[in-house]
Amino acid sequence: MKRFLLSVTFAVLSVLLFGCSNNNEPEKTDATVDRETPESKQQPDEEVALLISAAASLTDALEDLKSTFEEEHEEIKLTYNFGSSGKLAKNIENGAPSDVFLSASSKDMNDMEEKGLINNESRENFTLNVLVLITHKDSDSTIDSFEDIDPAALDHFAVGEPESVPVGRYTKETFETLDLWEPLQDKLVLGSDVRQVLTHVEMGNADYGVVYSSDAYISNDVKVLAESDPEWHAPIVYPGAVVKDSKHQEAAQQFLDYLTSDKGKETLQEFGFK
Repeated sequence: MKRFLLSVTFAVLSVLLFGCSNNNEPEKTDATVDRETPESKQQPDEEVALLISAAASLTDALEDLKSTFEEEHEEIKLTYNFGSSGKLAKNIENGAPSDVFLSASSKDMNDMEEKGLINNESRENFTLNVLVLITHKDSDSTIDSFEDIDPAALDHFAVGEPESVPVGRYTKETFETLDLWEPLQDKLVLGSDVRQVLTHVEMGNADYGVVYSSDAYISNDVKVLAESDPEWHAPIVYPGAVVKDSKHQEAAQQFLDYLTSDKGKETLQEFGFK
């Protein structure tokens, strides 16, 4: 009998010990299982907000391009900062945030490159423009050439500020070539960007103005009297580049690539760019 009881006791102890040895690992709860699934480790793409510093003359074309770009790049959202190229470049130099710089002149982009503020390999010319002489749509002016401008016969002439506004720089070069810059000095109304020059003529604050053909194209209140001769001024080239301090280098490059794609070029042409 004693031998039988000892056998039973030994068997019970063996079962208990075996059970304990199989339970050394903690039991996996539902929460533990969920944390370890591959799906739980996949994070959704984070939305990227790109800030584009762009010449004012690009306003309408880029606003139109925004919707199509964001449809194709759902993870990227665009915000624009429009202004004169010179002022935008100076703001970036002074630490203002920006991911892409789109200039209306090679000079301003050259300055950025020399100061190490852009990724040089990303720089690309993406469009061209033409300088035009405009007046209000109701004007009875018979001028059909820049060379016909008579400073003595007008009161106010709107131009971009030549030190920081590319259209003003091209205008000054043109009028210096035609010996008109000095005679026009007391007639000039300076605009802080090309859109302000356009507004001066639209509102009747100036008899004439000089803007890009793309700006005249979008206005219903002005008419074009003449185009400038390209030999009178530096080429009106629009370069774009990724800003060196951008935290979204890949997304910024995607935007530039889209701007220079067939779709981008088509949109720019629709808004009067060359």
